[in-house]
This record gives sequence, structure tokens and C-alpha cells, in this order.
Amino acid sequence: MRVLVVEDEPTLAGAIAEWLRAEAHAVDVAHDGAAALQRTSVNDYDVVILDRDLPAVHGDQVCRELVETASTARVIMLTAAAGIIDRVSGLSIGADDYLTKPFAFPELAARVQALGRRSRPAAPPVLRRAGITLDPARREVFRDGRYVPLSKKEFAVLVELLRADGAAVSAEHLLEKAWDEHADPFTGAVRLAVLKLRRKLGEPQVVETVTGVGYRIA
Repeated sequence: MRVLVVEDEPTLAGAIAEWLRAEAHAVDVAHDGAAALQRTSVNDYDVVILDRDLPAVHGDQVCRELVETASTARVIMLTAAAGIIDRVSGLSIGADDYLTKPFAFPELAARVQALGRRSRPAAPPVLRRAGITLDPARREVFRDGRYVPLSKKEFAVLVELLRADGAAVSAEHLLEKAWDEHADPFTGAVRLAVLKLRRKLGEPQVVETVTGVGYRIA
């Protein structure tokens, strides 16, 4: 998934991003509310992890603007304020979840995964097509019963192809969902990841190139 971490404390922001990238998510980071709004205006995020007490633009205002612009991103609000009134007010302005500091990284990752499922049409917990079985929770892939070790990017690309259920997926969409904002769209990163994915999945080839459109698993 594509995740935006909005946290003004650089060390914490970096730690959250590192943990989520290890879970095969594409992660961008913003350190104030203004930067968060700029990124959400140009990128399609599945989940926004939003610190409430932000400089430039308060986290509450960021959340309100995401709601007002009908953003499909799900919002997890982070704050040190743990009172019931604080939680209620955060949820009332449009946050989908509320997590108080300090928190455990595995819990945050699990909440991101749960909200990410809600940001898209429902998908089965285990994805299957053309002899491929992918378990997102265990991060395991099998082809005709054979375990297939994949890198984080290859895994993320395969998730998107399987979720498309036979429809073609553009390289732009794959870049949006599997890479962060620093990815250069002209590097051929998607093409290379698909090439490696084909090799690892083996014969017969199941990832097809749809000329002028993208890729699909028929």
C-alpha cells in the first residue's frame, strides 16, 4: 500500500517509515501539516498516519481537508492525548482510527493493514490466480505449491496484479502503489520488477504485457 507518515519528530517519523517499508509498503514522510496537504493533493494514499499536534497546519485541519476533498485515504490519528474527549473529538472530525503515544510498532502496522483493506474494494484474505497463492498477512507466495521468495517491491507489484483479477494494471499505478515519492518514473523500475517477478514465478509465464496499457495476470 501507499502510506503517508505525518509526524514532526524526525526520529519517530523515520522509525515508523522504516517499520512499514519492512512490511512492503511504499512510504512517504511529511513533517508538518502544510507538507502533508501538498503530498495528499498529488499522490493517492491508502492510509495517512497523522500526528495531531503539527506545525504549519494543525493535524485536525489536515484531517478536515481530507474529508472535505473526499479523499479515499484512511486516517490514523496519533497523539499523546489519551482522554476519551480527545479520542471522540479526533474521530468526530473524520479520523478512521486513533492511536495514543507511546504505541507498539506491530500494533500500528496491523492497524494500517486493516484500514488499507477498507480504502479499496473488499479483497479475499488470500489472493489466488493462475496457480499463484499469495498470503498478505504471512507475506508468502506459492506457485503451484512451490514457495517463491520475492523482494518487497516484487511482492507489492504481485499484490496489485492479483487484486486486479485479470484486468490490466498500468505501470503508473504500480509505481504509485509500490514505490515512494522519490521514485523516478523514467528509471524503468516497474519493468525491471516485473521482469524479475516473471523469472521467479517460472514457467509457463503468467504475467502478460498488454501493449499500451500495462501488465496483467490472465
